[in-house]
Amino acid sequence: MEGSSSSSLVSKSDGELEEMLDRMLTRLALCDDSKLEALVSKLLPLTISSLSSQSPAVRNKANSLFDWIHHVNKRVKHHHEIGLPLLELWKLYTDPAASPMVRNFAIVYVEMAFERAPAKEREDIAPKTLENVSKFPQQHQEIILRIAIKVIGECHASRISDDVSVKYSTLIASQDKEIFLDFCLHMLLYQPPPQGGGCPPGLSVFQVNRITGKQELKGDMLTKRKLGILNVIGTMDLPGEYVYPLYIAASVDSQEPVAKRGEELLKKKASVTNLDDPKLIKRLFLLFNGTTATEHATPEHSVAPGNIALKMKLMSGFCRSIAAANSFPATLQCIFGCMYGMLSNICHTYKIGLSSGSGTTLRLKQMGMEFTVWVFKHGKIDQLKLMGPVILNAILKMLDGTGSEADALSRETKTFSFQAIGLIAQRLPQLFREKTEMAVRLFNALKLETQSLRSTIQEAIISLAAAYKDSPEKILKDLEVLLLENSLAEQNEARFCALRWATSLYDSQHCPSLYICMLSAADMKLDIRELALEGLFLKEEGRSIVSNHDHKYPKFVEMLEYILKQQPKLLDSSEMRSQKLLFPSQVYVVMIKFLVKCFELQMEEINTQAVGTEFLSSAQRMCLLLEHSLAFEGSAELHACASKALVSVGSYLPEMVEVYCSQKVVWLRRLLSHTDLSTRESASRLLGMASCALSDAESCSLLSELIASVSQPPQKLRFEAHHGGLCAVGYVSAHCLYRIPAVSEAVVQNAVKCLVDVVNSETAPLASVAMEALGHIGICGPLPLLVNDSSPGTQVLEVLQEKLSKLLSGDDIKSVQKIALSLGHICSNEMSSSHLKIALDLLFSLSRSKAEEILFAAGEALSFLWGGVPVTADMILKTNYTSLSTDSNFLMREVKSLSKKLSDAKTGDEDSRVTTRETISGKLFDTLLYSSRKDERCAGTVWMLSLIMYCGQHPSIQLMLPKIQEAFSHLLGDQNELTQELASQGMSIVYELGDSSMKQSLVDALVNTLTGTSKRKRAIKLDEETEVFQEGTIGESPSGGKISTYKELCNLANEMGQPDLIYKFMDLANHQASLNSKRGAAFGFSKIAKQAGDALRPHLRLLIPRLIRYQYDPDKNVQDAMAHIWKALIQDPKKAVDEHLNHIFDDLLVQCGSRLWRSREASCLALADIIQGRKFDQVGEHLKRLWIAAFRAMDDIKETVRNAGDKLCRSVTSLTIRICDITLTEISDSRQAMDIVLPFLLSEGIMSKVSSVRKASIAVVMKLAKGAGVALRPHLSDLVCCMLESLSSLEDQGLNYVELHAANIGIETEKLENLRISISKGSPMWETLDLCINIVDTESLEQLIPRLTQLVRSGVGLNTRVGVASFISLLVQKVGTEIKPFTGMLLRLLFPVAKEEKSSAAKRAFSSACGVVLKYSSPSQAQSLIEETAALHSGDRSSQIACASLFKSFSSTASDIMSGHQSAIVPVIFLSRFEDDKQISSLFEEVWEDITSGERVTLQLFLQEIAGKAISKLTEVLGESLSPQHNKLLQCLINEMPGRLWEGKDALLDALGALSVSCHEAITKEDPKTPTVILDLICSACRKKVKKYRESAFSCLEKVIIAFGNPEFFNAVFPMLYEMCNTASVKTNSQVQSASDAVKTVKMCGISCLGKLCSRFQSLWNDSMDGLVPSDATKFAHELFHSLVPKLLECINTVKIAQVHVATSQCMLELIEVYSKVSTLHPVEVDFKGEINSLIELEKSEEAKSLLRKSRDALAILS
Repeated sequence: MEGSSSSSLVSKSDGELEEMLDRMLTRLALCDDSKLEALVSKLLPLTISSLSSQSPAVRNKANSLFDWIHHVNKRVKHHHEIGLPLLELWKLYTDPAASPMVRNFAIVYVEMAFERAPAKEREDIAPKTLENVSKFPQQHQEIILRIAIKVIGECHASRISDDVSVKYSTLIASQDKEIFLDFCLHMLLYQPPPQGGGCPPGLSVFQVNRITGKQELKGDMLTKRKLGILNVIGTMDLPGEYVYPLYIAASVDSQEPVAKRGEELLKKKASVTNLDDPKLIKRLFLLFNGTTATEHATPEHSVAPGNIALKMKLMSGFCRSIAAANSFPATLQCIFGCMYGMLSNICHTYKIGLSSGSGTTLRLKQMGMEFTVWVFKHGKIDQLKLMGPVILNAILKMLDGTGSEADALSRETKTFSFQAIGLIAQRLPQLFREKTEMAVRLFNALKLETQSLRSTIQEAIISLAAAYKDSPEKILKDLEVLLLENSLAEQNEARFCALRWATSLYDSQHCPSLYICMLSAADMKLDIRELALEGLFLKEEGRSIVSNHDHKYPKFVEMLEYILKQQPKLLDSSEMRSQKLLFPSQVYVVMIKFLVKCFELQMEEINTQAVGTEFLSSAQRMCLLLEHSLAFEGSAELHACASKALVSVGSYLPEMVEVYCSQKVVWLRRLLSHTDLSTRESASRLLGMASCALSDAESCSLLSELIASVSQPPQKLRFEAHHGGLCAVGYVSAHCLYRIPAVSEAVVQNAVKCLVDVVNSETAPLASVAMEALGHIGICGPLPLLVNDSSPGTQVLEVLQEKLSKLLSGDDIKSVQKIALSLGHICSNEMSSSHLKIALDLLFSLSRSKAEEILFAAGEALSFLWGGVPVTADMILKTNYTSLSTDSNFLMREVKSLSKKLSDAKTGDEDSRVTTRETISGKLFDTLLYSSRKDERCAGTVWMLSLIMYCGQHPSIQLMLPKIQEAFSHLLGDQNELTQELASQGMSIVYELGDSSMKQSLVDALVNTLTGTSKRKRAIKLDEETEVFQEGTIGESPSGGKISTYKELCNLANEMGQPDLIYKFMDLANHQASLNSKRGAAFGFSKIAKQAGDALRPHLRLLIPRLIRYQYDPDKNVQDAMAHIWKALIQDPKKAVDEHLNHIFDDLLVQCGSRLWRSREASCLALADIIQGRKFDQVGEHLKRLWIAAFRAMDDIKETVRNAGDKLCRSVTSLTIRICDITLTEISDSRQAMDIVLPFLLSEGIMSKVSSVRKASIAVVMKLAKGAGVALRPHLSDLVCCMLESLSSLEDQGLNYVELHAANIGIETEKLENLRISISKGSPMWETLDLCINIVDTESLEQLIPRLTQLVRSGVGLNTRVGVASFISLLVQKVGTEIKPFTGMLLRLLFPVAKEEKSSAAKRAFSSACGVVLKYSSPSQAQSLIEETAALHSGDRSSQIACASLFKSFSSTASDIMSGHQSAIVPVIFLSRFEDDKQISSLFEEVWEDITSGERVTLQLFLQEIAGKAISKLTEVLGESLSPQHNKLLQCLINEMPGRLWEGKDALLDALGALSVSCHEAITKEDPKTPTVILDLICSACRKKVKKYRESAFSCLEKVIIAFGNPEFFNAVFPMLYEMCNTASVKTNSQVQSASDAVKTVKMCGISCLGKLCSRFQSLWNDSMDGLVPSDATKFAHELFHSLVPKLLECINTVKIAQVHVATSQCMLELIEVYSKVSTLHPVEVDFKGEINSLIELEKSEEAKSLLRKSRDALAILS
């Protein structure tokens, strides 16, 4: 290394070295302590370096010196003030050529030198010692690291300076970093050992010795070293993976300052540490576990585990690291360490015979279990197979060893333990499936643990269920017992888990699990009940948790046998129903429903005749179970369910049930008076079935008894008994009539007579039951005639007609419904036309009923009258049949489900029925279906649909299908929703029943209805009561009455004096009907779409756009209808939309402008959904129209349309941003999209008058700027200008108002302006401008700068003007040198604006822009701008403020350029600091502070310039009053003028000129020669070559000539001026500009001086002579005229500067006027008028042109 002692030895011979060492030895012997330090500083490096000499003599001499050095060591040992040469010794140690011996000696003295070195030197050298420390020997490493750490502790415990931290940061990229960080970590882990000794936690004996050396570390010394380490490491900006262990160790330190600093750095610097780094996790586990026995480390190198605090801190990190979960075996060691403390040979033995050690705490146990959960969740399966069993056993032993602790930590530990068991069950199910111990343990824990733990245990049990999925059969059998036991447990959680296992562990045919579900169906907890029903498939969703099994029911026999095996007493019963129920009623209900379902499914699989004895026996036992269920203590629901179940069994096995019931007649008769209606009806059916198994005599006797029971006076019978008896009479009589051979007619007649009497005498409820009984008799055959004494026989309906008429007009809907159905049943076998006519009249009387149930019942009755109904007597009498309406879901069941029944319908055509059918069809088509009353139309629709649904296969219906289709088509537009739906349902049935031609016509009609091209409907004649609108649709009349009927509408039109208004009302009604037609057609279409298939394909192009729009209609009913047809018609919606996308767009965009608000709203909503996710090639051609539609909708008159427009706008915004984002879309597509969208948004959106449109446009533009990137460049100029203008145009107008009245309310204008600017810079517009700056390139810059300059000139509004200035500043800073071609243009524009701007904020902004542009301007531009700025200080107040603002900007942004013009700037600023205006002076004071480093130095440097400016200012202010002091000032100026030129010397010329003007009289008076001296000095200055100095000289010359007015000056000045004019020769075109720049000021000042001289020359002639005679003076004037005028004309012609033209024309005019005095003596030789005329034509300056005209006129006079 340079400067090292060893390198100096190379240049010396061995002899010289030996001699040098001798001298050193001599000096050492004679040296006293005061000079010892200087001598040792030279001797020690020389001696040590000599040890590496090749000469033995030198080495021997060096060795001899070491004896003296030992002597020196003793002398300096106790004198710490004696220093050693630290730097030289360190260089000696690090010298690559140094021998090991040299290094060994050097390191010893380096260590000594560090202890004696000053703090600053140690602080500087310590970082250098760490460089290449990894290459040093290990022993030396330890010494160096200890030295460095000691210095760090002493110097950086409180803070570390930036320059030192930079030195440490060099270690970041070197290998030395790891060694240094390890040493720091060990130091941070170190704690003073206790008195008993031992190794500190986290360290080994070797590591402790390494960091301590021979010095004991404790107290403040150790704390300071740790704090210093943290401060140094904190400034090194190391990755978190390196420093995380250090901060962790520090955060748990025993000293509070260290712990606090460590915690702070841990949060600030290591919060984003990658905890999945393998190296980091390995280091952390070493800190936690220490060195394990398996690593076979020596005792000296064995690392002790960390302390409890460190372990807990580490655990928080492990629980967030997946790598930690997969670091086997360290993970296992860590878990066991938390659970049991310090363990040995864990990984080696894997034995669990353990007890909790002293090295753990409750908190650590809890964290260990939390980590276990993390490991089981994220551990790799291979490692879990190794660790899982061991950890599981440990968890179980820990659970066994803990009681029910009340403290929170123990509860949390248990919680995590159970969570871990649940997770390991999911990951390693094979650990559990071979034995049930874990299941038993968890179920027991669920019952024994506290409530707070049960939810966790419940989750674990649910997870464990999957583990037993594939267990052996024996295990599953054992689990059945366990589950059954827990399903009856007291704890809710145990019952739920048992049920959950039962439903998930076994298949759907497993009887024990199903039995558990049955038992749980009556549980008090709702979730258990619902889960039980799901397990039994008694809910719609079925057994949803069983995803892998088909929903198969068990065999009926097996299920019943298992239930009876569990509870044999279920077969016990008594005739008095006194048996006790074994389960709650709800359990019986669920059990019966499930058994019935199993029974029915098995009966459908086997043939009724093939029923085996085993099945039959089970069925009989089922009957016994049902009888048992009908115990008196059961609920009404149970009784109803059991009795219906018995009927269901009888419907499949009638003979068996008939025999069984025949033995239970007494028992059944008791049920006839049951309180439940369903139970009574079922008992009646069963009694009727029982009569079939009785003998005729027994049957007649039973019937007679029933008749007798109901024939008692009503007051003696309860209603229930009367009702049950009547039902029983009906069913028993029907069976008697139906049996073969039938019983005697007299018995049946008695029954009929009894029932007729009840109808005539009782109220509606009982009368309807009696009629229902008559219907049951009538379904089996014609009713017998009523025979009495007065008549031989009378029809039953003739007797009952009047009574029935009253009952049917009553309010009891259920009674009316039963009566209507009974009429159909009675007439189903009736042949009498009179009888049928009475029934029809009674049914037709219901046509105006508003009860839907009545209409459906009447429709079903008419179907029975029509004939061909698919219902038999057995269905009604021996099953749970109620009505066809119920079976068909009130006519809305799918057509296919009814087609089977329809195909079985009777089609016989009896003559007696023809008249009836004609009557029905006539009533329907002629009266009801086309009625003007909506209730009649509704009745007609219901009845017509009932006929085609129940009797559709009848030939008479087939013939009427075209008429039916027409009627239903007409009714699609009805106001009544029920009418619409049923009409559409009817259309689908007609389609199914019709032939191919009818199907095609039906499809065409529906398509026309949907597309609005349907034919005109059949006209309906209106009467005055016809309802045109639903009540309330169009409000109320002026008098408050309703407006709905045709009559009321006419009255309203007349009252308003506008009879023609009725037509508008009807048009509105037609529109509503059209909408209803579409809705109805959709319902019909949805029914037939799947069947129509290919027939609809040609219409899709028209249908799809409209269907999509109608799905977003405001009317929810229309939406639903169209959704139905869409699902039915379109198999692949995405494909269909993609194929017809352009048609859809065209239709929706057109409808966005529809006159109908609902169409506009629906179209907007549809577009909002359809455009989502589209690509540019799909939407490109529609993009602009989409924006137009969105903006138009946002300004709609209707609020709902505006809301839809907002939604469309959001969708189009999302679409636009995506397709304009170059990261998501191809650049070419992005550019095209940008070309479409951005100009529209800028011109139409942001400039819109609608506030919501403006806001949306700005938001879109801003988002486009974020993502569009380079695609935005072609539009950059338009976008930037629009955003800048929007800063003002979109500002809150309230701020403008406040600014106008700011003075009145006491608000400072400047503060308000700053507030407005601040608000604008936080706006989206400014954010967009920021984004625009980032994408500017050279090409876009050429377009942007001219637009910006135009905006600077024409922009209005404070925010816009400040914004454009700020934007220019930011733009220039961004593009840098690329702005150079535009700096001239910008400076010429910005400087006048900054000067003239009235707003102080705007002035500052433009000044700042000038400063930024100045930084990149050319030297000439910079000089011109600075000079013009300096000149402003002498202007008005606004100019002075502009001057200060500009200079301040220059100093902050272009200080390097400003420094080159200090001589022109400093004097101006210095003088302006003393202005009277405090604001101006304070502004210049700020500038002065910015540009000067020290006032004294600055004044010394620029004293002369400042003096010159000061004199000029004094003359300007004092004028002639300065005369008494002029001599001193003048003498100073004259003394400074000669000599060399220096920058700023022109200020002296300005001062001299100003002093001459103000004090010329005093100067001349004191010494007449002084003006000549001044003139000579100025003329000398005029000949200098420096342009600026010459300009000032000529300007000064002009002032002096004018001020003194001395004629003698002419002889001295004129030759010089003449020579100057001669130099103004003609330049070439390429030189014109440079010539004009060169002569602009110099020539103009010279020409001006020449003109003044001529003027003075003329005045002298006028004063001294009355007349002129030829003389030298006149000759001179003649010569002057002819020589100078051509030069002046040439100057005007070549120099293209207006000011030069004016000065030259003025001078030429004065020359002509002088010559006019002598023209008579010396005639004109050359005529200049032609040249002057040509110049007049070309001249643009009006002032110069005027002077030229005067010159021409003066020459004309001379000639």
